[in-house]
Amino acid sequence: MERLVLDTSIFTNPDVYVIFGNNPLNAFNNFIRRAKRLKKEYEFYMPPSVFEELRLFLGENNIPDDAELVLKLKSPQRFSIEVPGFLLYELIEEVRNRINKGLRVAEEAVLVAEKQSKEKIINRLRNKYREALRSGIIDSTEDVDIILLAMELGAAIVSSDEGVRKWAEKLGVRFINPKALGKILFSNRKEVNPG
Repeated sequence: MERLVLDTSIFTNPDVYVIFGNNPLNAFNNFIRRAKRLKKEYEFYMPPSVFEELRLFLGENNIPDDAELVLKLKSPQRFSIEVPGFLLYELIEEVRNRINKGLRVAEEAVLVAEKQSKEKIINRLRNKYREALRSGIIDSTEDVDIILLAMELGAAIVSSDEGVRKWAEKLGVRFINPKALGKILFSNRKEVNPG
């Protein structure tokens, strides 16, 4: 039986949730409905921290009652999972480089401040700063929970988060593109996106 650890991003990222439905809630509901039919072949896991993040995004009252019967909620054994020391060094180096990138983005914003409106500068600064510091890095405890749980279970990760993908690869954790999961879930139906 294939074990899959799911990330919130497959239901919240607009570029990805369309695989499963026409909005995040519809995508999640369609996933749950189809995943029930595949429980002999697949086990779907989600750390409780990630499920809570999803619950907040979708609205607590919008989560189907049977979601927790389809998704196995399990926290990783954080204190017993060993992670190679080189990853800590790489993470620290990456954080340092990103802080320096963020500083350069801020310096650039100051230099163009006289030429543009404050609102335009602030929006541009926020977007560039977010990209410099957060894109392609694990930037939340939920991201870490996904990776650790997959390591513990010998499971594959399904996520659209580039940081999760990158760090999963470094740790030798199998990673599945959400589109592949969509094909598995909807392979018995003519439409890929049931809307």
